[in-house]
Amino acid sequence: MNRRPTLLAALALTATAALTLSACGSDDDTKPKDNDKIAGADTGDKKSPSPSGSASASADRPKIELPSDLSYAFDWPKTGDEEKDAVLADGEQSIKAVDLAIVNQDALDKAYLYYYEGEAAARTEQFIQNYVDHKAGLTGSYRFYAPEVAVGKDGTASFSYCEDQGKAYVKYLESNKVKKTEVTAKSYVIYHTSLKKNSDGVWMIQKIVSQSGSAKCQP
Repeated sequence: MNRRPTLLAALALTATAALTLSACGSDDDTKPKDNDKIAGADTGDKKSPSPSGSASASADRPKIELPSDLSYAFDWPKTGDEEKDAVLADGEQSIKAVDLAIVNQDALDKAYLYYYEGEAAARTEQFIQNYVDHKAGLTGSYRFYAPEVAVGKDGTASFSYCEDQGKAYVKYLESNKVKKTEVTAKSYVIYHTSLKKNSDGVWMIQKIVSQSGSAKCQP
């Protein structure tokens, strides 16, 4: 389920070698179906933009400010559909919010909990806690692409997208050492999320699963 499974695996390997620990998680825990095609620009700012859609834009979203050594490219242009574009906008902010929690070394950071609930929130808390336990952060550049969004009439949605982790790294905070890893097929990860719109018009992530090395996400 965890976001950034390749990075987390690198964190686990380094922690095992240096600290004789092996508690830092795995590549992924669910392999989603890989048979429906997804299609793939906005570069993320430090400050959170207001998502499109009147109900969504009115919500009091947390401000997300990230260090200058983190950069983001979201290659998912607007669809022209108000609800789908709101899912894309909230999806972008949810990704940055998790990284903010890692930067803040706070597994209960309020920003990501604004976008995650239930199972997804619990698993994401564990994911962030692994970084906190090993005093590790993130650095580098991230690209997200090939989005596919489907919105139901019942206020639920599904959202799939790819991540290129080839230039993203783990950084150890005490030594400021960056753990650089080789780019392989596993550097390209697909995510499948299930969301539900809350009373404030925010698309909350209920479930998220990931698969590293997905053929759909290969360059």
